[in-house]
Amino acid sequence: MNTVPSSTFFSAPPDWGWFIVLYFFVGGLAGGCYFLAVLIDFFGRPEDRPLARIGYYISFPCIILSGILLTLDLNRPDRFWHMLLESHTFRPMFKPWSPMSIGSWALLIFGIFSLLSFLSALHEAGRLRWPAARGFRSPSPLGAILSVIGGLLGFFVAGYTGVLLAVTNRPIWSDTPLLGMLFVVSAASISAALMILLARKSRLTAPGLHALHRMDAWVIALEFVVLIALMISLGPVFRAWLSAWGALLFIGVILFGMLIPLALYSRKQWLGDLNVTASAALVLIGGFILRLVIVFSAQGV
Repeated sequence: MNTVPSSTFFSAPPDWGWFIVLYFFVGGLAGGCYFLAVLIDFFGRPEDRPLARIGYYISFPCIILSGILLTLDLNRPDRFWHMLLESHTFRPMFKPWSPMSIGSWALLIFGIFSLLSFLSALHEAGRLRWPAARGFRSPSPLGAILSVIGGLLGFFVAGYTGVLLAVTNRPIWSDTPLLGMLFVVSAASISAALMILLARKSRLTAPGLHALHRMDAWVIALEFVVLIALMISLGPVFRAWLSAWGALLFIGVILFGMLIPLALYSRKQWLGDLNVTASAALVLIGGFILRLVIVFSAQGV
């Protein structure tokens, strides 16, 4: 067995705190909910469009909140625009070799697509009188194009934070290639969970709601497999989780965020009508704890 500690243990942590944890969680919801809404629009029944609207309703406020959280985390929040523009020439600044620069532009562009879909959803629900907004969403040709591009951007936003961590030289983060995949799968599970919760709160009975719940169960199972694979891929660095953080990961994420929701899905008689609600709530809590453990545990070793 290799007993030499990873070189990542000798690097300085970036001192990321709660703003970044919240950003990872809210950003995952923004991208994941938009992606799921696009899938429902394309492959669901006409009766499922209200369910897709819930995804767009979640996505836009979440992407706005993501930008605010990122700005607040800067040492100089008033200089946030330096991520997008050159300070002397005010020309767009894009660094294709920098995941942070790519992510900043992806957030901005995805925010525009998310806004258009948000406005279209409001118009369809009769909450916004702007007929042009109808064309921003499928089945109109322009709406279909916007949905495809926006869905791909949402997928990217949901997973790039994991890639950003992977290129940051800290234990756990840069010791596994699976963080991006874990964040994508987790974004899908927490997004489906939040859409299910809001759909049930609004007493929505779209047939797609049952399909979304069934899909969420499969995604949770996949997330469990990816998390186990990630732990194995860490090799000796896994010892960093033989701590209180590891206990929180096992109890908060694996037990309460994955295994119990899966059990509730297969044993619908346990809590009756509360089964789906309890399962979705636990998935959301587990998804947040997952990001909490990954951000803080790597900086504490």
